[in-house]
Amino acid sequence: MFNRLTPVIFVLLWSSGWIVAKYAAFHADAMFFLTVRFALSVLAFGIFCLASGATFPNSPRAVANAVFSGVLLHGLYLGPLWWAIENGVPAGLSGIIAGLQPLLTAIAAALLLGERLSTTQKLGLVIGFIGIAIAISPKIMSIEPGMLATQALPLTVNLLGMVSVTAGTLFQKRYLQSGDIRAIATLQYVGATLALFVGWMAVGTVHYDFSLTANLSMLWAVFGISMGAIGLLLKLIREGQVSRAASLIYLMPPLVAVEAALFFGEPLTPPIIAGALIVVIGVYLTNRKA
Repeated sequence: MFNRLTPVIFVLLWSSGWIVAKYAAFHADAMFFLTVRFALSVLAFGIFCLASGATFPNSPRAVANAVFSGVLLHGLYLGPLWWAIENGVPAGLSGIIAGLQPLLTAIAAALLLGERLSTTQKLGLVIGFIGIAIAISPKIMSIEPGMLATQALPLTVNLLGMVSVTAGTLFQKRYLQSGDIRAIATLQYVGATLALFVGWMAVGTVHYDFSLTANLSMLWAVFGISMGAIGLLLKLIREGQVSRAASLIYLMPPLVAVEAALFFGEPLTPPIIAGALIVVIGVYLTNRKA
């Protein structure tokens, strides 16, 4: 039963990261928040590993692979994403960039890992992307013509973050198919902490107001997302096709729109509702067993 619910639980936990980001934005510097978050994730996962008897890799190469995958999956993904949004990239436009990841992952997995998708799965990927485009089309249309020129650097950084998480997913599938997943996750957060610390030193500030909202956001980011969602994502990558696991990302923008309506009163427009339904169809086709 748990295995069947794993994708659903993952999507719910992972989508909450956008809500946490919005709550935290008013109370902390993005790079500082992420650096502290990942450092606390290392501590939390380390304690969990000790308590549960996890086995860490004894090969320096295996350790290095796990740390490097964390740099790609977390550090060079969330750091650029948060920085880009903090520097003016509209959430809708950032969403469409994130929506490119499943397509890019499917193409790269076929070229680099030899994965083969059925015609139905390919159709599902395309349908999912169309649903994303429909869902956020009003926000894209509202962007002023001159904004793209002024936001060239943040947009490029946002795009590089999407490329990084795609590369991290493929690297995870290629080089980390064995070993204790608890230990691997811990080492990945070591890599993420190092990457975000460099980013914070370069462009961040020391800002965290220790408010109840900031503290609750940090606790959920560490235990709900870093431990819960990422643990499930690593499980999905290890047990299934990379492109099928990545297709779940299609569900994020529509689900975040629903959550934003619940938590922040943002309106649910007809395009969002229609796009969400189309996305669900696309993800179902991509993940359907032959």
